[in-house]
Amino acid sequence: MRKKRVLLLSEGFGSGHTQAAYALAVGIRQLNPDIRTRVIELGKFLNPVLGPWIVSAYRKTVSKQPKLVGMMYRTNYKRSLNRFTQLALHRIFYTQTSQVITQLKPDLIICTHPVPNAVVARLKRLGLNVPLYTLITDYDAHGTWTNAEVNKYLVSTPVVKRKLIEHGIPEAKIEVTGIPVHPNFWMTYDKKDMQKQFGLKPMPTVLVMGGGWGLLNDDNDLFEYMAKTYREQVQMIFCVGSNEKAKESLESNPSFRHPNIRILGFTREVSKLMDASDLLITKPGGMTCTEGLSKGMPMLFYEPIPGQEEENCEYFVRNGFGEMLADESSIDKWFTLIQQPYTTVQYRRTLMTKRNQQYNPEQCSRAVLQMMQ
Repeated sequence: MRKKRVLLLSEGFGSGHTQAAYALAVGIRQLNPDIRTRVIELGKFLNPVLGPWIVSAYRKTVSKQPKLVGMMYRTNYKRSLNRFTQLALHRIFYTQTSQVITQLKPDLIICTHPVPNAVVARLKRLGLNVPLYTLITDYDAHGTWTNAEVNKYLVSTPVVKRKLIEHGIPEAKIEVTGIPVHPNFWMTYDKKDMQKQFGLKPMPTVLVMGGGWGLLNDDNDLFEYMAKTYREQVQMIFCVGSNEKAKESLESNPSFRHPNIRILGFTREVSKLMDASDLLITKPGGMTCTEGLSKGMPMLFYEPIPGQEEENCEYFVRNGFGEMLADESSIDKWFTLIQQPYTTVQYRRTLMTKRNQQYNPEQCSRAVLQMMQ
C-alpha cells in the first residue's frame, strides 16, 4: 500500500515559519512512521537566486525599519491577498508550483506562511484537488492568511480562532491545535544533567535568544547591565543565531568576557539549553515563545517587532507566561528570583500546570493525523 504523503510549504521570512513546518513534519512521523513528509521553502526552491535575495532584503527592513514593518502589518490587517496579487506572485515567482505538486503527489498540503498558502489556494481554484491546511505560526490572525479555498485552519489559541471568524472564516474550518514544536521539546530533562552535558556550572542560568535571525547585539544597554551586574552570581548563555557579526561584537566586548558568560552562534540544542536554564530572555517570535511555553519556562520579552511580535508578546504576558523586559528593575527582579532555588522550582511547577491546561506539544501533530484518517 502506498504511504500517505504530506507536503509542507513555507518561506524564509523569519525562521519561525519553516521551524514550525519541520516541527510538524517530525511530530507527524514520530507518531506515525508510515507517513512521508517533505518540507520546502517554496520561493527559495523555485528561485534559488532571487528567493534568498528577497528574504535578505526583508531581513534588512525588519532590522533597520521595524516601524515601517509594523505600519504595513496594521494597514493590511483585514485584507487577504487579492486575486491580482496571487496571479502576480504565481507568474513572477511560483510558475512551477503546480509541477512540484504533481511530481510529489501529496495527499495533503500544509502551508506555514501566507504566500505559499495563497499560491496553492489559487491552484485549487483552477482545479487542484488536494486538501489545503493552513498553520498560523503566531498568536494573531492577519488577513493575508485567509483564503476561501483553505480546508482547515490550525491555530494557536481560541483568541486566534475568534479573530479568523471575524475575518469571515466559518468556525467549522478552524481547529485550535497550538503551534507545533519539535519532539525534542515534548519532554523535560534534568537541569543538572543538561548543565553538565554543556560544561556549564551548577548555578542559576539565563538563556538569551537573539531571534531567528540573530538580532541580538551588544548595543542594548540592558544586556550590558545584566552582564556587568550579575555575571558573578548568574550564568548567562547568549544565542545569537546565524549573525556572526553580532557574535564577534559580543565576544569583543569586555562586559561579556567572563567565565560565567557563554556566547553561542547557531545551535540545534535549544531544547537542552532551555532545560539547563531557569529564565528565557527572547524576542517574542511565535516559535521561540511556544518552545519556552512547552518547557514551562518564565520568559522576558525584549524589542518586539511591531505587528505579530507585539501580538505574541501581549498573549504571553496576559496569560502569565512572561513579562516585558522594560528596564533594569525587570532584570533585578528576575535575576534575584532565580537565585532562590525553592522559589524557582515552585514557579516552574506553576507554569507547567498552567501549560498543561492550555497547551499540549503533541496536539497539532495528532490533529493532522486524525484529520487524515
